Amino acid sequence: MASKTPIFLTGATGYIGGAVLARLLNHPNASTFAITALVRNAEKAKVLESKFGVKAVVGNHEEFDKVESLVENAHVVFNLAEADNVPFIKAVLSGLRKRHAKHGDLPILIHTSGTGLLADDARGEYATDVIYDDLNVEQYKAIPDTALHRNVDLLVINADVEGYARTYIVPPSTIYGIAKHSLVDAGVSNPHSIQIPTIIEACLARKQAGVVGKGKGIWPDVHIDDIADLYIVLYDAIVANPEKVGHGWEGIFFGENGEHSWYQISKAIGEAMVALGISTDPEPTSFTTEEMVKYFGSEQWGWYCSSNSRCRGNRPRALGWKPKYTTEDMLKSIPAEVEEILKKPPRQPPFWPGIPTEKH
Repeated sequence: MASKTPIFLTGATGYIGGAVLARLLNHPNASTFAITALVRNAEKAKVLESKFGVKAVVGNHEEFDKVESLVENAHVVFNLAEADNVPFIKAVLSGLRKRHAKHGDLPILIHTSGTGLLADDARGEYATDVIYDDLNVEQYKAIPDTALHRNVDLLVINADVEGYARTYIVPPSTIYGIAKHSLVDAGVSNPHSIQIPTIIEACLARKQAGVVGKGKGIWPDVHIDDIADLYIVLYDAIVANPEKVGHGWEGIFFGENGEHSWYQISKAIGEAMVALGISTDPEPTSFTTEEMVKYFGSEQWGWYCSSNSRCRGNRPRALGWKPKYTTEDMLKSIPAEVEEILKKPPRQPPFWPGIPTEKH
């Protein structure tokens, strides 16, 4: 009997990670996978093992020796949880290096970044004409080292350049949609995104739709089912013919299927609030500086929610990725997101989760 492919996955209890793991569990070759997941919650770990046959190791991303060991024992690593944690990614890469040295194989790392990498400082004043194409390697190389997610992405790419791993980076755009799959049903995985719900919570807290600046900045968007499918299309292509799939500097796969302005999101939230009787005017008003600090944690993260980040995911499409959902679907999904948030007790601001600034 052939040995199973050892897969290590982070983020199993999260939004992206849960959706990808659900697809791996339903994959035509699922019986040939030996999947290990690192999770913080012991109860969820039990469910993953008993109901889904996933080896669940209880721990966190600050347990670097544990992370390194788990990675070393895997031929394929899906990092679906950390885009900005430098010490964590160094532990992952150390595990890949040790595996390569010990076994001589080229382990695979599929890493999650984000199109925040491309964000400018438009502050809602204009829509940029700059559009990044993931087939344009020189354009991607020219992104400043100070860009969001860049410090981690460069470490990942360097592992490929040094030759001890094959690395692939998926930068999703604005992910939307309430995830529906077996891990959500079992109470293991989070069904909600961050970006749009954060803006919804801020609008609900002030009882009036809000927008940062004029909201003219443009971002791409992608449905949770489509982005999860991208990871599977990428994995299948790597396994089928690794030499035909770009990696390292040529292994960037933008996840997008349409574009929206920040104003469009805020207006859709405003219309939903009027329909629910929360507000009388659907027209968004600009968040004040004080509101940006209150709801987003800082003025910086407020302005981030008015930036431009435009890109085209041509590389995943060339592998056969066929996203189904469009920006129109994203805007139509907002009322359900508003209603879902209203079912829960209101959270205390700030609502934006914040991102580590560790650069070393």
